[in-house]
Amino acid sequence: MEQQQIDRLNELARKAKSPEGLTEWEEMERAALRREYIDSVLGSLKGQLDNTYIVDEAGNKRKLRKKEE
Repeated sequence: MEQQQIDRLNELARKAKSPEGLTEWEEMERAALRREYIDSVLGSLKGQLDNTYIVDEAGNKRKLRKKEE
Protein backbone atom coordinates (compact mmCIF):
# COMPACT_ATOMS: atom_id res chain seq x y z
CA MET A 1 0.00 0.00 0.00
CA GLU A 2 1.40 3.39 -0.95
CA GLN A 3 1.86 6.26 1.48
CA GLN A 4 -0.61 8.35 -0.51
CA GLN A 5 -3.35 5.78 0.13
CA ILE A 6 -2.51 5.66 3.85
CA ASP A 7 -2.69 9.46 3.99
CA ARG A 8 -6.11 9.39 2.30
CA LEU A 9 -7.33 6.74 4.78
CA ASN A 10 -6.18 8.93 7.69
CA GLU A 11 -7.87 11.95 6.13
CA LEU A 12 -11.15 10.05 5.84
CA ALA A 13 -10.84 8.85 9.46
CA ARG A 14 -10.42 12.44 10.67
CA LYS A 15 -13.36 13.58 8.56
CA ALA A 16 -15.55 10.76 9.94
CA LYS A 17 -14.94 12.08 13.46
CA SER A 18 -15.85 15.63 12.48
CA PRO A 19 -19.42 16.96 12.76
CA GLU A 20 -19.91 16.88 8.97
CA GLY A 21 -19.15 13.15 8.73
CA LEU A 22 -18.61 11.15 5.55
CA THR A 23 -20.67 10.90 2.42
CA GLU A 24 -21.82 7.48 1.23
CA TRP A 25 -19.12 7.51 -1.46
CA GLU A 26 -16.41 8.36 1.09
CA GLU A 27 -17.59 5.55 3.37
CA MET A 28 -17.23 3.07 0.50
CA GLU A 29 -13.77 4.47 -0.32
CA ARG A 30 -12.74 4.18 3.34
CA ALA A 31 -13.94 0.57 3.50
CA ALA A 32 -11.97 -0.33 0.36
CA LEU A 33 -8.83 1.40 1.66
CA ARG A 34 -9.17 -0.33 5.04
CA ARG A 35 -9.47 -3.73 3.35
CA GLU A 36 -6.41 -3.03 1.22
CA TYR A 37 -4.45 -1.88 4.28
CA ILE A 38 -5.39 -4.98 6.27
CA ASP A 39 -4.48 -7.26 3.35
CA SER A 40 -1.15 -5.48 3.03
CA VAL A 41 -0.34 -5.89 6.74
CA LEU A 42 -1.39 -9.55 6.75
CA GLY A 43 0.66 -10.25 3.62
CA SER A 44 3.71 -8.64 5.19
CA LEU A 45 3.24 -10.62 8.40
CA LYS A 46 2.81 -13.88 6.49
CA GLY A 47 5.99 -13.19 4.53
CA GLN A 48 7.88 -12.51 7.74
CA LEU A 49 6.57 -15.67 9.41
CA ASP A 50 7.42 -17.75 6.32
CA ASN A 51 11.06 -16.75 6.83
CA THR A 52 11.14 -17.41 10.58
CA TYR A 53 13.11 -20.28 12.06
CA ILE A 54 13.02 -21.80 15.53
CA VAL A 55 16.35 -22.76 17.14
CA ASP A 56 16.14 -25.47 19.79
CA GLU A 57 18.51 -26.06 22.74
CA ALA A 58 20.83 -28.19 20.58
CA GLY A 59 21.19 -25.39 18.03
CA ASN A 60 19.07 -27.06 15.36
CA LYS A 61 17.13 -24.72 13.14
CA ARG A 62 13.70 -25.65 11.86
CA LYS A 63 11.18 -23.69 9.89
CA LEU A 64 8.17 -22.27 11.70
CA ARG A 65 5.07 -24.27 10.78
CA LYS A 66 1.38 -23.63 11.01
CA LYS A 67 -0.16 -25.10 14.14
CA GLU A 68 -2.25 -28.18 13.36
CA GLU A 69 -5.65 -28.32 15.00
